[in-house]
Amino acid sequence: MPPSAPSASSTPNRRPGVVPAMLVLAAAITLPTAAAEVEVSFIGPDKFTDIGRNHGDRDSAMKTLADQLQALGRTLPAGQTLHVEVTDVDLAGEIRPFIWHFANEIRVLRGQADWPRVALRYTLQAEGRTLKAGEAQVSDMNYLGAQLGPDLRGEPLRYENRMLRRWFNETFAAR
Repeated sequence: MPPSAPSASSTPNRRPGVVPAMLVLAAAITLPTAAAEVEVSFIGPDKFTDIGRNHGDRDSAMKTLADQLQALGRTLPAGQTLHVEVTDVDLAGEIRPFIWHFANEIRVLRGQADWPRVALRYTLQAEGRTLKAGEAQVSDMNYLGAQLGPDLRGEPLRYENRMLRRWFNETFAAR
């Protein structure tokens, strides 16, 4: 018995080149784009005004701040390098004794003279040239009065990160 020709209903309806083109498009969308290089260093963190009470708090705060600065810096054009030296940190709030809980201390945010502050030096370079450099005393005296966006709620050091994002946008957005 000769083989029968496939029926129209059993043959998939494919146009040549459609699937490969879609795969190329999907691959192009998922490829990482080139970003600026970011270097963050902390100068004398043992002498910072307030970066936590112990080494664990300090290391966690420095990592969170470095991650935020690196994420912001990666939005700069490819081929640029941002160097940031953090010279002082004063986290939002104040450490207070807390005896009714397993912790001995808690951070209290009152919105008075306890606003966050980060002192830093920065240099933005490209192709061996300095595009922008300076020092900044970044602070947010109204840190509790401003509305937090949904992307910041629950984020560690949310007030400091919002403050750094605002500084970064004001300093480098015109580029």
